Amino acid sequence: MDAPVSHDLNERRLADAWAELQSHANEGFPLEADAYRLAFADPEFLLRRETRGIRFQLEMLKPDLAQHDAGIENTIVVFGSARFRETSEAQEQLVRAERSGDAREIARAKALVRNAHYYDQSREFARTVARYSAQCPKADQLFICTGGGPGIMEAANRGAHDEGALTVGLNIALPHEQAANPYVSPALSFKFHYFALRKMHFMMRAKALLAFPGGFGTLDELFEVITLVQCKKSKPVPILLFGSDYWKRLINLDLLVEEGTISPDDLNLFNYVDDPQTAWQHIVDFYSLKS
Repeated sequence: MDAPVSHDLNERRLADAWAELQSHANEGFPLEADAYRLAFADPEFLLRRETRGIRFQLEMLKPDLAQHDAGIENTIVVFGSARFRETSEAQEQLVRAERSGDAREIARAKALVRNAHYYDQSREFARTVARYSAQCPKADQLFICTGGGPGIMEAANRGAHDEGALTVGLNIALPHEQAANPYVSPALSFKFHYFALRKMHFMMRAKALLAFPGGFGTLDELFEVITLVQCKKSKPVPILLFGSDYWKRLINLDLLVEEGTISPDDLNLFNYVDDPQTAWQHIVDFYSLKS
C-alpha cells in the first residue's frame, strides 16, 4: 500500500541533504570534493577561504534564531576566570598539593582557595536574576549568558540552573578543547569558530555586563564592551567590575585620565561591586525594575 502523501502546509520541501551525507558516512566513504553534492551540504565547499563570508552569516544566524525561538531577548552577561573553582573543590586541590610537596602546586592551590568565593558569588548572583525573572512576563525576563566554559562561567550558569531557568552558553572552539559546562541549557549551548561573531552575540541581547576577576579573555571582552559604549556604538548598559580590590590593583584607570588618554567622564561607564546583591541593585536601579 502506498504511503499517504503529506499536504502539511508547513512541511519542509528541501531535499534531505543531511540524510544523504549521513548515509555516505555510515557506509565508510571518505568525503571528497563532489560537484554533484548540494552546495549547502558540501563541507569542502563551505570551508573554502572564499566562503568565509557565508560562514560568518551562519554563525550569526544560528544562535540568533535559536535564542529568539526560546524567548531569549534580554541577557545579563557574566565574564570571569575559567580557572576558579568552588570552595570545596579548591580545598581538595590544596590538600592534594600539600601532600605532593610541590611548592608551585601549593601556591597555585592556595590561589584557588583564595579566589573560590568568586565562584560562589557568581552562582548566587545568577540565582537572584533567575528568581526575579521567574516572576516576570516572558518579554521582561533576564537570562544569564556566559562563555559556556568552566570557572566563573560555570558558576553563573549553575546559579540560573539551580532555579530552573534557561541559561545560555556561547562557547568557542580552541586548540585545547573547551567543553560546555553541564549547566548550560542544551538547546542554548552554542559553539563558535569566530571570536568576532561570538562577541557580537554577547552584546546583541546584553542588558548588563558583570566582569569577575579573570585573565586575558575577561579583559578582552570587558574592554570591548567599554569601548563600544564609550564610542556610542552600543547603548549604555550597567558594566560592573566585581571585586574592587582585584580590579584596582590590576588596572590603574586614573593614569589614563592623568595622561589625557580618556576623559574623566569615561570612569562613569562602569562601577565596582563586591557582593551579588549590590551588583543586582545596580541593574535594578538602572532599569527601574520592581525587585
